[in-house]
Amino acid sequence: MEFNSYWYVGLGILSTLLLIYVYQKTKDPRSLLLFLTMVGLGYIIETVIYNFGHSYQYYPKLIKHDSFYDSNMGAIASNALALPAAATFIATFRKNWLWILYFVSFFAGIEWLFLKLEIYKHNWWKIGYTTLGLLLVYFPLAKVCYRLFFQPLQGKLHSIFLYLIISPVSATLQFIPVMFFSSRYYELGLFDTHSKDTTAFGAIYYLSVCLFYVWIVKQQWKLKWFKYVVTVCLTYVINLILKKAEVLHSQVWWDLAYYVLLSVFVLKFSLIISKHLTSGQKKMPDPGD
Repeated sequence: MEFNSYWYVGLGILSTLLLIYVYQKTKDPRSLLLFLTMVGLGYIIETVIYNFGHSYQYYPKLIKHDSFYDSNMGAIASNALALPAAATFIATFRKNWLWILYFVSFFAGIEWLFLKLEIYKHNWWKIGYTTLGLLLVYFPLAKVCYRLFFQPLQGKLHSIFLYLIISPVSATLQFIPVMFFSSRYYELGLFDTHSKDTTAFGAIYYLSVCLFYVWIVKQQWKLKWFKYVVTVCLTYVINLILKKAEVLHSQVWWDLAYYVLLSVFVLKFSLIISKHLTSGQKKMPDPGD
């Protein structure tokens, strides 16, 4: 493992330990729901500013064969672990603004350090954007979301939270075989490399299919198994269309089968999460209990 990798892996381990600590102290699955919600929110933001805006570049040196996929791993360390774990800690333990300021300063310091170590680079992004985003939006919003989990969620709120929770699961499982095994790539001609095209279109793909998962979960069909049939058929047909259009290029024999099985898993996960969101709990537990 190279010098760069130790910093990113270390940040990931610390974030994971913080999340484990939160869950061990609360024993409340809503802390995990909040974590996934904040990951989902972070992924959507990254789609805009990183995937399409190329705001910054990470250099974790974890993936050797493609520098942009390697950068994606750095984005995962930040937006799928560090930031949402901190947000979960702040919201679950109902920390005040002093704690929020502490974590904002911590992440601003980490960003500055990574820039100085040249394991991270700004294109047009600024540390001030990170600071304001965390201070005014990300961490305060986490506290609001956590409070909402203690009431039964219905209608639009249910759909929004279900979407935010399932989307990072769908996205991460979609990208892992692409980044590590080069199982497929998308060719749009929008960017100068297949990896940038693939990351951009892959983001559009997961954001779109997760809308479908939310829709089909809310359908009150008598034959429950029919949801799986529709999901599998739609996934199969969409992938065939993308192949015919020469947008999708599969490079391993199991590529299509993996995405079909993934669709079944994500649908099952969506159904489980939907039930948790509709259950609610009137009183928020004392974090000290």
